Amino acid sequence: MRQEGLLYLLPAAALLLVVLAAPVARLAWLSLQEVEVTPGGGAEFVGLAHFARALADGIFHRSLVTSALFTALSLAAELLLGLGMALILHASFPGRGAVRAAALIPWTLPPAVMAIGWRWIYHDSYGILTAGLVALGLLAPGTTWLGDRHLALAAVIVADVWKTAPFVMLIVLAGLQAVPPELHEAALLDGAGPVRRFTMVTLPYLRPYLALALLFRGVQAFGVFDLVRVLTGGGPGGATRVVALALYDTFYRYLEFGYGAALTLLTLALLGLWAAAMVRAGRSRLDQEAGSR
Repeated sequence: MRQEGLLYLLPAAALLLVVLAAPVARLAWLSLQEVEVTPGGGAEFVGLAHFARALADGIFHRSLVTSALFTALSLAAELLLGLGMALILHASFPGRGAVRAAALIPWTLPPAVMAIGWRWIYHDSYGILTAGLVALGLLAPGTTWLGDRHLALAAVIVADVWKTAPFVMLIVLAGLQAVPPELHEAALLDGAGPVRRFTMVTLPYLRPYLALALLFRGVQAFGVFDLVRVLTGGGPGGATRVVALALYDTFYRYLEFGYGAALTLLTLALLGLWAAAMVRAGRSRLDQEAGSR
């Protein structure tokens, strides 16, 4: 049965291979075959020198750290909010369908349009968030959320979490509906309280769904571009310069195509490691038992 299941995945795997193989091969060719003109008028292949430069590039390293911090904080908030929203919307109450549909609205908005809206919210003079906090005495007048290097990244994270927490909620909600009700009934008869039922019954079944949400959102958050580009452009002072902006500048601002290709390949390798870790973490106990038979 396990082998038959893998056969159904072959068409999708072949399509992904075709779609991904050509761009990756092109990037590899650019990173290894770029020719550099020598002072004497000759030419030499740069080859692996691009990768050696990347390992010593402090600006690229800072963008990696910024992206990692953005990803970690965004995922933590999205996981908690998405799980909480899914637990609430999994319960039965009047108008649940309409509330579920409304909760998905932020996720359906185009990132650039949503980012423009958040720029108005964060505006230091007439932004609704700034005005509200100033009126409550919780914020000093004239605070610039996107112009303060200590607040800019947090402001971008809040906007990202607002948009993508419903996506995590949707995946977790699917996992909650897959939990057999009889298991909760048996645990209730054994005297287990709500917290114990959640940790002992619900959470093990949610494990692959949570890993799937972390996989998708981790890749998306680490590669975020349009949201940061519209909100801060990587500023102030490079405080929000994520990896995608660094790659964009390398390709289209500095026109260093070979070096940009090398940076892209290194970023893809890091994302591949993350994906492998999440796939391994997502294997449920039932899957492991089925595979050992």
